[in-house]
Amino acid sequence: IAMRSWAEERKSGSIELLMTLPISVAEAVLGKFIAAWLVLGLALALTFPLWLSVDFLGEPDHGIIVAAYIGSWLMAGAFLAISTCMSAFTRNQVVAFILAVVVCFLFVVSGSSIVLDAFQPWAGNLILDTVASFSFLSHFEAMAKGVLALNDVGYFLIIMVVWLYASLIVIEQKKAD
Repeated sequence: IAMRSWAEERKSGSIELLMTLPISVAEAVLGKFIAAWLVLGLALALTFPLWLSVDFLGEPDHGIIVAAYIGSWLMAGAFLAISTCMSAFTRNQVVAFILAVVVCFLFVVSGSSIVLDAFQPWAGNLILDTVASFSFLSHFEAMAKGVLALNDVGYFLIIMVVWLYASLIVIEQKKAD
């Protein structure tokens, strides 16, 4: 969804038209992000019949399911913001995809024991805790268990804001070139 958001605009030349419209670059970035995030939300909503069938077969805890849906939507938004920024860097969708996969992968595995064990011999506890705190999975796991903590929700929102702001800076810089 995000790979084409800016790479295709630049490749096809339609970014010049977009930049001449009476909207700011920030509005364009935010508009594209919200539209794509709503598409992801719709894709997530299409799994709702699965919830209904689980409810028909048993008695699941609906609070946990709702929290997991919210967590999934927030994590998808964070992945989307990162991918949008990577798309702003390049004209090629494939390059944008590869960059986005690498950066998103780093955010996912940063809290895993394999990564932390690799840093263990030469890094202090402060560095290990900092690296682990960037992990998407550690923030998502709490939501998947039904705990909507403010720090986990805030983490994903901050990630989205930071990467969308980075997208804005990249697009403004490329606009000036």
